[in-house]
Amino acid sequence: MDNSNLVKMANNIGAFFQSEPEHDVAVSGVETHIRNFWEPRMRKQIVEYLQHGGNELLDIVAEAVKRISQKP
Repeated sequence: MDNSNLVKMANNIGAFFQSEPEHDVAVSGVETHIRNFWEPRMRKQIVEYLQHGGNELLDIVAEAVKRISQKP
């Protein structure tokens, strides 16, 4: 899948959780959604995107993806 599509999808998830007043809960929500609903290839690709300087992700999405990369 094209990185721009993955970024758009991930940021849409992040936009939904941004209204959560507790930051950690928002990040966990994004992480849980990506873990539960994205296929492994998509998760791997978004992790690699972030590791190679992908800076178009919302902050809470970037944090969630970092968590995913640390505990696959």
